[in-house]
Amino acid sequence: MIFPDDYKMVGIAHDDPTKKQLGEDPIYFATEYVIAYVPDGNIKIFKVDSEPTKTLLTKPVSFEVIAQGDEVVVHKTEHDAHNRTKLILLALDECKGPVNTVIFKGRDKHLTFVHKPSMCDVIKIEIIDVIPPEPPWLSFAIQRLVNSGILGELNITFEKTLIDLRQFEGDNVVFPCNASELNGKYLDTNNDIEDGSILVGCDISREIFELRFPEYTYRHVNMCPLKAQLVKPSKPFVTRCCQTRNTGLININGHDGVVVHWGASEYDIVDAIRQLVKRLHGEPDESGSY
Repeated sequence: MIFPDDYKMVGIAHDDPTKKQLGEDPIYFATEYVIAYVPDGNIKIFKVDSEPTKTLLTKPVSFEVIAQGDEVVVHKTEHDAHNRTKLILLALDECKGPVNTVIFKGRDKHLTFVHKPSMCDVIKIEIIDVIPPEPPWLSFAIQRLVNSGILGELNITFEKTLIDLRQFEGDNVVFPCNASELNGKYLDTNNDIEDGSILVGCDISREIFELRFPEYTYRHVNMCPLKAQLVKPSKPFVTRCCQTRNTGLININGHDGVVVHWGASEYDIVDAIRQLVKRLHGEPDESGSY
């Protein structure tokens, strides 16, 4: 797949640059590709190599045709040119028959293109969250962020793995919080919790249970995604935890992930996902660690 990292790398021409003597027309120093609207009505897309320069303009030294004629289509509507994942998906829909390249116009009228689109370069990230409530906050917030396009330049897509606590409902089951509205008793409100109960909660719930009922025996089902008791990550992941000390980058079951606080804001979630993507690309995080 060829998808320029930035539309400043894409130049526009209204004739075939190979019909002129090399170096006759200078090009912008950042130009790596040229979309040429040739006089016969066809479109040609070139990979261009140019002379090193310390100025804004340079001379091209070679042009290589990437796609032309019926291999190229122009997408009919404008999109956010930074939402790379969305453009790849749109290009996949349009690449049928001889078509292997789709030109897109951004909201700011700049052009870019996707050649031989593929999802191979798009990272799949697993959202591990707990229900109820539905939708759970983390997956709900991430979907809002995806819809806004703020994560689009990261070349990522998401799939959900939800831990459904309704499977544990019952008279002798204790849940951490009444906000869940699960069928059982709640550690934060009920006083008639009995010996021999099943506690479905995290380590904090366990500590509170033992402080409230030190003489009771109980069975603990740890619902915290970090404990991997109910779900183990199968790929890079994002999840949440109620303990601030557990937030940040982590590796579980051999997969890199990132943890946000249970009540994390959308800003915090964006920041965490960016940290994870840096880790997956082998880039140092804010501390300088890889």
